[in-house]
Amino acid sequence: MNLSYGQYRKRWEALFPTPYSFIIFIVYMALFINQGITVTASQRADSSYSYNTVTVVLFTEVTKLIASILIYLKDNSICKLLGDVKLHAQILVLYMVPALLYCLYNNLAFVNLAAFDPTTYFMLLQLRVVVTGIVFQVIFKKQLSKRQWVSLIILTVGCVIKQLSTSKKKPSDVVTEPTTGVATVLSNLSSVYTLLLLVQIFCSCLAGVYNEKLLKDTGVEVPIMMQNIFMYIDSILCGGAVLAIRGELTSAFTSFALSQVWRPSVVVIILNNAAVGIVTSLFLKNLNSILKTFASALELVFIAILSWIIFSIPIDMWTVMAIGLVTYATFMYAQNPVVNRGRLDEVEKGRAKVPDVEMAEPLVKEQSKS
Repeated sequence: MNLSYGQYRKRWEALFPTPYSFIIFIVYMALFINQGITVTASQRADSSYSYNTVTVVLFTEVTKLIASILIYLKDNSICKLLGDVKLHAQILVLYMVPALLYCLYNNLAFVNLAAFDPTTYFMLLQLRVVVTGIVFQVIFKKQLSKRQWVSLIILTVGCVIKQLSTSKKKPSDVVTEPTTGVATVLSNLSSVYTLLLLVQIFCSCLAGVYNEKLLKDTGVEVPIMMQNIFMYIDSILCGGAVLAIRGELTSAFTSFALSQVWRPSVVVIILNNAAVGIVTSLFLKNLNSILKTFASALELVFIAILSWIIFSIPIDMWTVMAIGLVTYATFMYAQNPVVNRGRLDEVEKGRAKVPDVEMAEPLVKEQSKS
């Protein structure tokens, strides 16, 4: 069925509701693709890391905090930043949940990238598509249509089909011949790395949707960079706690340990991941968690090609089939995208403008419900 220009435009506006939405969408994908490539490139021959990955995650959060403060102060005074103590306390408490989840997610990314090649890692990570749909419906009380669910399921099938032929990298650098069929699936299901990846998927889904809820509903009146500032403070506290639990709070900051972190290749990872964090918050505010999963799935097309070029990781027929299904699912979703603006429209139109001292009210209500 041929559609008119007006119909195509309406669908585009539903998919990308703000002027900068599409740019955020492309930048988000580019940064995540670069993340997979740079982390893999920083590994030793045996897929281990010469640097403390928890320290890298911690420095990433510090970088995001500094960047968010500078961006916020560009248009606001420092007095406003240090203003309402009650408001700040509420934001700090609410953002501890996604901070904990993102902290676990970021640390598991290093572990899982050492166990899987980039293409397989990003393929399996797309299992979060269906999980995100379920969590999205629960938190926002917004039912997805049948067509949207079909597109999500096709997207998931496209990602899972890569499991039919997996040549998995082992941290011990033991190379195994690729196998196919039920034996491979059972082997992967029994792998401890598969369990860790499932935990990472759950952290990603819950953190993303919960963060979107805070940005668009609960704390919509609070400037996005102020929300980021307090989330990154929580993330730094979580990172420090992880180092303390691992008994590395002192050893992680020795001159030798820091010399490994300040290598150019690792600094690039820190800067790239910091940019990912800030762009993700913009993505969730301007778009939504469901489209975020499609953006992540589309990355596998580029990851497969770049991994083949850079790391000589072959592209087999299963990968080609998966890419085809992901592409079709994305096209199908674009015909009927999820629209979730929360309370953004009423705030942007000025119907919900409130003084800074009243910003904490919706946050207090949300905490009392919790």
